[in-house]
Amino acid sequence: MFGTSGIRGAVGEDVTADLALAVGRALASEGYERVVVGRDVRESGSMLADALTAGIRECGGDVLEIGVAPTPTVARGVEWLDADAGVVITASHNPKTDNGIKLWSPTGQAFDAERREAITARVEADDYDLEAWDGLGTRRRREGLLERHVETITETITSTGDDALTDLEVVVDVGNGAGSVAADALIDLGCSVRTLNAQPDGRFPGRPSEPNEETLEDLQQLVGATDAAIGVALDGDGDRLVAVDERGRFVPKDLLLALFAREAAGEGERVAAPVDTSLAVDDALAAVGASVTRTAVGDVYVAERATEADVTFGGEPSGAWIWPAETLCPDGPLAACKLVAMAANSGSLAELVDDLETYPIRRTSIELEDKAAAMDRIEATVRDRDVEVDTLDGVRLEHEGGWTLIRPSGTESVVRITAEARDPERADELFAEARELVLEAAE
Repeated sequence: MFGTSGIRGAVGEDVTADLALAVGRALASEGYERVVVGRDVRESGSMLADALTAGIRECGGDVLEIGVAPTPTVARGVEWLDADAGVVITASHNPKTDNGIKLWSPTGQAFDAERREAITARVEADDYDLEAWDGLGTRRRREGLLERHVETITETITSTGDDALTDLEVVVDVGNGAGSVAADALIDLGCSVRTLNAQPDGRFPGRPSEPNEETLEDLQQLVGATDAAIGVALDGDGDRLVAVDERGRFVPKDLLLALFAREAAGEGERVAAPVDTSLAVDDALAAVGASVTRTAVGDVYVAERATEADVTFGGEPSGAWIWPAETLCPDGPLAACKLVAMAANSGSLAELVDDLETYPIRRTSIELEDKAAAMDRIEATVRDRDVEVDTLDGVRLEHEGGWTLIRPSGTESVVRITAEARDPERADELFAEARELVLEAAE
């Protein structure tokens, strides 16, 4: 039922009021007595929130409703409101036709595998502890969490005593989503902020919900044509953050990860990042005496690794950034402010990016109906070779001067192939070898 980022799918098909009701019942039946509930701006969000809160109350749980809010606000709010769990009705960066449900613990970390499995078992068995009329839970509206999120972020940034953000020109593309906390925090920090797509609208008329180079043409043009020092963009629920430098160039997400990682880690410390992360991150960390610890793909797994004592930062090239000392939830508004501060202190985001080493990377997908069988054959084949094999998530092969990753999609009948090397010819060679492995396994 759960993917790597909660429950997601098409409304009316995969995600229904019946499912939301069941998840709410399961939560309360599992002993989560106080539950914070928020949602993003999608058209179906109100209906699903009503069903979920009804399920919680029907099994004796109390609902603390905060309405439309970024995912990181809800995740942080579990601790702020002394609750047992949090729920966000969101499909994050997915299309407007989708919605979903993501569950949060008081630490700000998404539900781990054990908690997800307990909820799934309740739903699949239709096993709930329904209460009589006099045992139903309550539903109360709680205000002020958006403001508290802004205050928390500004306190984090100003704790360094740095005033370099004063009057800095920043463009924030909210993407018609719930992430306006980013703009509010930057304004409170003294920046001169211009917004794009700031009107909340679950149809996402300004641009698709997922912020990437192809969808941020307006932001790139605006930043490049003005005196803005940086442009930042969030996804629909505000947990992802990407950027445009002062020249109007989209900052590749691997390089953004490298910048955040290098800023956060020092000698002997580690950064959590998934198995598909670029060598650029390894090299940026090596320069400061730090290293990468690799996880499965998904911010849930990055957050789990970030709980380890020597891990000071966790990030995914998808745009999810985690500072465990602040919260274990990817926090787009916090990332926006940290990146703006980094750009202000350096004087140029473009120069920071250009100073990083970049390497050729090759990617493709091959359609396979029986992904599991193909992956078993691939693993058996490479085990007989003189190469380092990591099967944490798919099959990652460490080669001299590069790496390859063969990984089954979690949502499609395809196997994804990635190859990176410090030399273009080596990248091509590794990519061809990996592709041949998959094709042979498919026969």
